[in-house]
Amino acid sequence: MVSKCFSINLHHHLQLSLPAAISPEPNRPSPRQLANPSIFSATKITTFHKFCGSLTRAMPLSSTEFNDDLEPHPTLRNEDLKPSTINERTFSWWEMASLWIGLVVGVPSYYLAGSLVDLGMAWWQGIATVVAANVILLVPLVLTGHPGTKYGIPFPVLARSSFGIKGAHIPTLLRALVGCGWYGIETWIGGEAVFLLLPKFIKQSSILSQSLPWLGTSPLEFACFIAFWLAQLAIVWKGIEGIRELEKYSAPILIILTSSFLFWAYANAGGFGHMLSKSSKLSSSEFWSLFFPSLTANISFWATVALNIPDFTRYAKSQNDQILGQAGLPIFMGAFTFVGLAITCSTQVIFGRVISSPIQLLDQIGGITTRILGIIGISLATITTNIAANVVAPANALVNLSPSIFTFRKGAILTALLGIAFQPWRLLKSSESFVYTWLVGYSALLGPIGGIILADYYLIQGAKLSIKYLYSLNPNGAYYYSGGYNLVAIMALSIGILPVIPGFLQKVGLVVTIPNSFVVIYNNAWFFSFFLAGFVYWVLSLLRGKQNSPPFEDLLPSAT
Repeated sequence: MVSKCFSINLHHHLQLSLPAAISPEPNRPSPRQLANPSIFSATKITTFHKFCGSLTRAMPLSSTEFNDDLEPHPTLRNEDLKPSTINERTFSWWEMASLWIGLVVGVPSYYLAGSLVDLGMAWWQGIATVVAANVILLVPLVLTGHPGTKYGIPFPVLARSSFGIKGAHIPTLLRALVGCGWYGIETWIGGEAVFLLLPKFIKQSSILSQSLPWLGTSPLEFACFIAFWLAQLAIVWKGIEGIRELEKYSAPILIILTSSFLFWAYANAGGFGHMLSKSSKLSSSEFWSLFFPSLTANISFWATVALNIPDFTRYAKSQNDQILGQAGLPIFMGAFTFVGLAITCSTQVIFGRVISSPIQLLDQIGGITTRILGIIGISLATITTNIAANVVAPANALVNLSPSIFTFRKGAILTALLGIAFQPWRLLKSSESFVYTWLVGYSALLGPIGGIILADYYLIQGAKLSIKYLYSLNPNGAYYYSGGYNLVAIMALSIGILPVIPGFLQKVGLVVTIPNSFVVIYNNAWFFSFFLAGFVYWVLSLLRGKQNSPPFEDLLPSAT
């Protein structure tokens, strides 16, 4: 009876008039202090004594009772942002692995190790660099995926814990910006496959095939790009379940097609002796000066997905499923880059010149059946990579920006439109612009975000979050900080990015010379920004002092 009386009066006064219910002392407890049994003192609540007598003196406040009054704010939650339910946890370890197979098997991955060989590495050095990068990346990948599975929350909601309820827009929009760029790149690759199927008389048309200086490409190639761009929207329209089904059934098809391509190269080149005999063109010092920026570039390759991996792990059945499913990433990347290198090196023997693009290679092989199968494979590989890696995060970021305006579908359409604005045909002009300008450049944005989120979740929050506060605009909420922004996270993000800027400006040609120290920092942008921002965030958070602890709850205990 005492408990019932205490609970009823607390709910009433929290909703209507706290000052009326609480003694008007200067140091009266706030709602957050009331929610913390270690801070709460019943002796400071005088009005309740009239209702429940002296029995309330030893009665601590139930955090559950307080949380019942924290209703999710409509601007922070909709169907795409709310925690996933047990019934929505449909991703087994195989489906998580299938997701990565679909992501890995694509033209950019095929092109990645070949770019390193093109820059002077031996074949085994290129593959070793790719594998080493993905082994390193696997650590933050699994660590960031943990809260997604534990609480069923997507990346934009997780970012609220470290950056603040409103400040979370900063990391999610930066991630979305990179995703839009990648969406454009993958769509351009798919458009090249469409271009390959066109009759020769159309491709040889002087009007349609002539490159326009202001556009940077020909009208015909641009039209193929738009055609493939439109084709992807049909799958995007089905949402996350459509993506899951696509990845699940595409994985075995992609494995078969890739293996067939490899066997063709082996048979026609008389083995892989030519590739295995290729040695490095670099001296020891030249190799190491190339290795570290290449390692950074390869980490950056999947640093995008590593950041928003909770968007997928929130649908995993358990932590074991998300960990086992992702553990295959270094293996998949190593195997597929070997395939790309083996086929590329074989073209030297078969055609007398190196053909690094699989699309151009299909054009050389000829045969209508081969072309159709090849184009199907490339299109499928491009779509599975593009939609999973480059649509989900930007779409969720836009939903988080304004849940009342954006849905997942609307966010995906805007992502696709921004992908055109990036003019991906310019980014793919050379190996150097692709690896050292694009990949290394954006790692300076994603590295510090990842460092801050992991430092907050594991070192500051102790891997415990309050779900209801993540969806609350209560000024006293645990993640509201200063007006909804965590200034410590924003400062740490800025400190992590600033030292990389001089190197980026030199790389794009806006600055001629910079001190060598800035060159080293830029070549190791992801490592430098990740650890610097994470460390600064941790130190500043400790100096600020621990915030009032909210009531924690495991939304789905069975999934932890």
